[in-house]
Amino acid sequence: MAIELRQQLKLAQQLIMTPQLQQAIKLLQLSRLELLETITEELESNPLLEEVQEGPPEQESAAYESKQAKKDEPVSEVTIEEKPREDFDWEAYLGEYSTSPRTSREYEYAPELPALESRLTKKPSLDAHLRWQLHLSRLNEEQKEVGDLIIGNLDRDGYLKAEVEEIAAMCGSSVPFVEEVLQFIQQEFDPPGVAARDLQECLLIQANNLQLEDDLVVTIIKEHLRNLECKNYQAIVKATGRSPEEIQAAIEIITQLEPKPGQAFNEEEIQYISPDIYVFKVDDDFVIVLNEDGLPKLRVNPFYRDALSKDGMVSETTRDYIQNKLRSAAWLIKSIHQRQRTIYRVAESLVKFQREFFEKGIAHLKPLVLRDVAEDLEMHESTISRVTTNKYMHTPQGVFELKYFFNSSISSLTGGSVASESVKERIRQIVQNEDPRKPYSDKAIVEILRRENIDIARRTVAKYRELLGILPSNLRKQPVWGPSKRKKRT
Repeated sequence: MAIELRQQLKLAQQLIMTPQLQQAIKLLQLSRLELLETITEELESNPLLEEVQEGPPEQESAAYESKQAKKDEPVSEVTIEEKPREDFDWEAYLGEYSTSPRTSREYEYAPELPALESRLTKKPSLDAHLRWQLHLSRLNEEQKEVGDLIIGNLDRDGYLKAEVEEIAAMCGSSVPFVEEVLQFIQQEFDPPGVAARDLQECLLIQANNLQLEDDLVVTIIKEHLRNLECKNYQAIVKATGRSPEEIQAAIEIITQLEPKPGQAFNEEEIQYISPDIYVFKVDDDFVIVLNEDGLPKLRVNPFYRDALSKDGMVSETTRDYIQNKLRSAAWLIKSIHQRQRTIYRVAESLVKFQREFFEKGIAHLKPLVLRDVAEDLEMHESTISRVTTNKYMHTPQGVFELKYFFNSSISSLTGGSVASESVKERIRQIVQNEDPRKPYSDKAIVEILRRENIDIARRTVAKYRELLGILPSNLRKQPVWGPSKRKKRT
């Protein structure tokens, strides 16, 4: 068969992702903060795009003209007092603005100022806090060098992660010398328990600071820490030969110690959620409001738009540049409007499907999947998934991510189905209301749920309990402390 080149016409349908469509999809899945960053970048790069100011242009021009008029007005002569005013409080002035150091008596009458810690722009880190103490300590330069290496090898919880032999090799010192500096840091530095090598040493350092060296607390930490973690209190009572009251008092002291001394210096800050949607109940209906506070309102600069309408005003190259930027600005504004409209429609559909949740709470949440909302809005499931990513809704029941309303179903003994989130909430309520001395096992929770017509397996209860951060029943059980029972002699 001969190989030849041939031309032919072929008609076919093909889906092409245009740059404008890609931009619309990208904006749809952005969070509120990411959208604001994207708009800011476009405002900086596109000269045709500008932010609409609060006031109308007529008011702004009038304000500008009034400022210019004030500048052109003749300046009146300024009169200067030749004699000081007799009613002026010079003592208060000198007390407030004098640069000379104050005495202790002057500080008694000084106005109350905020504490120095409240004026810091950044919370000090554990590393900076320890190095500040190291520089103020009575250690010599060689000891401070070793101490600097010890502080540099602490993790975020304040534990020493390097071996003493490794630190000694790095600084060229002996192991006993490094041990001496390490003990000094453990005993003298704040927070108590810092630079410990494990949990046991951390608790012992704090117990020694409380002057409990020969106490039952130290004995439990040294010999029965494993039983304490497993809450096997009877084994501690049997091994120590002490009364339950004494064991209880010692355990209460141990539970007040800090297992992670460096945690208070962590630089993680609370990230507050700004909802994208607000749902309010007005009479018997729910009102949906999009949160557009802080989002700039965009428009196309009229100067460049007018320049395109005038022939011969700009060159061909400039005209092409303005045309491209004009299309980019128009597509961005259109994509933002489409994004807001899609979010509103999805929120409206969620309110319709989960109306009982908005009225009564989490226990009335219904099973829902992306396909249900997609069919209701005649959209693709991928679009619903993008809309509900990193979006939050403020409801009468609290603030929830839009993904929260989509959950699997669990069969009911009566033939219906229950949302998995409702079952999790019910498990949390059962554990919260249980007797701490006789906590429910996973099997007992299954029986309680079955009496409420919820068909669930024990392993599913265990999985949900772990997701909720609830310990097993043997670790939730609180001991029954009471007078020790002794057999009476006959």
